[in-house]
Amino acid sequence: MRINKKKFIYLISPNKIRNSIFNELIEILKLGKVSFFQLRLKNSNFKDKLIIGRKIQRICKKYKTKFIINDDVALAKKLNADGCHLGQNDMRLIHARKIIKKKIIGITCHNSIHLAKLAIKDKADYIAFGAFFATKTKKIKFKANLNLLKKITKITKTPIVAIGGINSGNYKKLLLNKANFLAISGYIWNNNKLKPTEAIKKLK
Repeated sequence: MRINKKKFIYLISPNKIRNSIFNELIEILKLGKVSFFQLRLKNSNFKDKLIIGRKIQRICKKYKTKFIINDDVALAKKLNADGCHLGQNDMRLIHARKIIKKKIIGITCHNSIHLAKLAIKDKADYIAFGAFFATKTKKIKFKANLNLLKKITKITKTPIVAIGGINSGNYKKLLLNKANFLAISGYIWNNNKLKPTEAIKKLK
């Protein structure tokens, strides 16, 4: 998987898709900072996910952004998405690989080097760690730190995604400690002071 240092943002959708998101996403992707867009819809049915997914997929394709589905391997296959992100309680990577073949598969490793080693052994395309900072997007069960990044980069060349409370005030620490991509959601979509495009422009 190629790493473009200028496109270090791994953008995650809000949990609820408002009508304005499609135009907002176009304006964001035009800026050329986003490598991945992950559709994460926890409370929608399969049919709604398909409709939303097809709209977003067209936008991602136009702006050369990888379109990733969260948790749902069947949806990723149906949409022919670029890949799927799996949590520790989702389908195992080796089973997902049989379904979506050579597509991108990323794995949540929380704050665990052991889980990362298992993911690397199973040939994950990227490994995700967090939460690095306080976040309102989801309940924090695991806390990761910069020391973890230093340890992981010594044992693998597998791309690393950092997640959790990342914003314009703290993102540089993660990049300086060799996180390849920063997974961001709340700072972009739920920012009380900045519009999505204004928020993302602060990540330089």
